[in-house]
Amino acid sequence: MDNQRLHRVTEQMKEEGLEQILVTATTSLYYLTGYWVEPHERMIALLLTADGNATLFGNEIFGLASTEDLPFVGHKDGEDPVADLAAAVKPGKLGIDKFWYSKFLIGLMEHRPDVTPVHGSGPVDENRKYKDEKERSAMRHASAMNDQVMAAAIGAIREGVRENELAALVNREYLARGADCEGAMLVYFGPNGADPHHGADGTVLKPGDSMIFDIFTPISRYWCDMTRTVFYKTVSDKQRQVYELVRRANEAAEAAIRPGVPLAELDRIARDVITEGGYGPCFTHRLGHGCGIDCHEPPDVSGAADAICRPGMVFSIEPGIYLPGEFGVRIEDLVMVTEDGCEVLNKYPKDLQIIG
Repeated sequence: MDNQRLHRVTEQMKEEGLEQILVTATTSLYYLTGYWVEPHERMIALLLTADGNATLFGNEIFGLASTEDLPFVGHKDGEDPVADLAAAVKPGKLGIDKFWYSKFLIGLMEHRPDVTPVHGSGPVDENRKYKDEKERSAMRHASAMNDQVMAAAIGAIREGVRENELAALVNREYLARGADCEGAMLVYFGPNGADPHHGADGTVLKPGDSMIFDIFTPISRYWCDMTRTVFYKTVSDKQRQVYELVRRANEAAEAAIRPGVPLAELDRIARDVITEGGYGPCFTHRLGHGCGIDCHEPPDVSGAADAICRPGMVFSIEPGIYLPGEFGVRIEDLVMVTEDGCEVLNKYPKDLQIIG
């Protein structure tokens, strides 16, 4: 167990009036225990109590064993996976991880009708918002690798290239730099860029196309995530205008980041730039999302966000404009809130580029 993180989580449990919670998400278990287990259809659950006791329950196939500070209670395939866990929980409220399968929750409730399940992800989620020094270093490294991959992808642009060719290249570049797994990459040419989540396909690059590269993967368990938009051969006046609006929106939001600023205010600042430029309805998504052991994790960075900037937070700033049938532009950085402002983790340039 990471005892410092455990202490912070149990203090948050007390603030939320929770005497016991189950932590079941792979990434949250890793955050607290250092174990990376992807259970698939099998059960794993960390039972935490507000006095700091922790017990891990799971299938023996995971290869885990008891340690001095973390006992492991195992079951085999074919046995009731929740029987031992049900015997260990106390009557009353039990905080449940938002990702726990309903089949396990229902099984637990059948064993223990005296237990009341409530939302229980808050104590871990709240603490994962604020990266410690080890995590900050990991995220700086991942973003530095992402800058290199972005440069390689843009450097590979050539006449006749397909979206999926460049996506495959991005994946190879990630693996060469120590990525934990195959990367996730969104590569869009021309009108495909008007779909914020277009999957790379066989579309062939044409002169005048905008090219959006939204690339992200975990490296040493921590995610990088960035987006750049460039143009092939030529850029129209309209494309240039839209690009500069998005760049200004990105930089205006980043310039406002400092402790105490509401995250909703960052969304408003970026959105106002785009609205004043005449493209407000074309910015169709939130400004950003938290990033860490999960690519998308708290805090939310949107007009509905209720959190404020605090040191150690890492999140994306990614305004975009999407014009169906024409093109799209998005520019994204990961940023880290510091004691007096923010550190932009991505260094790849944001000046408008015309390739070829």
